[in-house]
Amino acid sequence: MSHEMSHGRLYAFLLAHWWLAFLVFGISFVSFGLLSLNLVHLFAANFEFLSMYGVQAVRDGGLSQLLEIIASGFVAAAFYLVFKLCEKVLVERLAALGGAPGGGRSHLSEESES
Repeated sequence: MSHEMSHGRLYAFLLAHWWLAFLVFGISFVSFGLLSLNLVHLFAANFEFLSMYGVQAVRDGGLSQLLEIIASGFVAAAFYLVFKLCEKVLVERLAALGGAPGGGRSHLSEESES
């Protein structure tokens, strides 16, 4: 698989608009932190509630709360993936600005000149 095909359009767009990548980087970092802050404790408390009170806990909304906690985990994971994508874009941008090791040129400087 060639280098051009290994990255998608979103990656190329963020690479061309590094300031937007930085903004999305910060937003996704904060969002991931807020969503995942207490997720493990909520899950443990909900699981204990469901196991202790059984059917009554399900009637009181324990099962729907468990599903909401799991959905929050998936949303937090999505924010983490966006964070990592933006991190990769920004690190490659900084590496290109500093020059490639050994005096060579990076693929970013070659792309910006063409």
